[in-house]
Amino acid sequence: MPAPTDPLQQRLNATLPTARIEIVNLPGLMNLRLGLINADFSTAPLAQDIMRKVIAKPAYWAFCWGSGLASAIHIQANAHKIAGKVIADVGCGSGVVAIAAALAGAKIVYACDIDDDALMATETNARLNNTHIELCSHIDELPDHLDQIWMADVLYDRANLPLIEHVKTKAASIMISDSRVRDLEDPDFDVVGHAEALTFPNLGEFDEFRMVNFFEYRRS
Repeated sequence: MPAPTDPLQQRLNATLPTARIEIVNLPGLMNLRLGLINADFSTAPLAQDIMRKVIAKPAYWAFCWGSGLASAIHIQANAHKIAGKVIADVGCGSGVVAIAAALAGAKIVYACDIDDDALMATETNARLNNTHIELCSHIDELPDHLDQIWMADVLYDRANLPLIEHVKTKAASIMISDSRVRDLEDPDFDVVGHAEALTFPNLGEFDEFRMVNFFEYRRS
């Protein structure tokens, strides 16, 4: 019988032939599982042809990045603020934030990512957690009048900053979590918290990237 993560295994092996997808429980989260790259994956130098494939199609979705993990923990701890709301996770990756919102009782959850593999990962991981997530590949596909949008680890590339103005037209509230951004330089956002979190599996990131900052926008 096919395993539920077989589609992810096939996508991962297209770039990393020896890597495995493992279903894991995440630190700090109750009752949430993801299919992620094996924790003991080799960090040895890659052959040139494999490196080209990794660069062309990086498997971001095979990791639960620190800001996504911190966001999911925050959502789980504040489920009463999510229950009954319409939520979107922009730059969903593994889907951890979207799934946490669904488990917290959100009325509808959308997950948006330009990477079709990330959407497949989110759909697969949602099934692992017996949740349903609406998928879309572009912000314009999201409905207007969302209650809240989450963006976790999206601003690692400063070229993504224009997304902020775009999503302001979509939701009454926006939460941005990022370990690589200390100041958004946007007066519409307030710093509302910090949390320590590691990418899972652990990538051995520098200490400076282990502190996740939370920024919140509320439409006046």
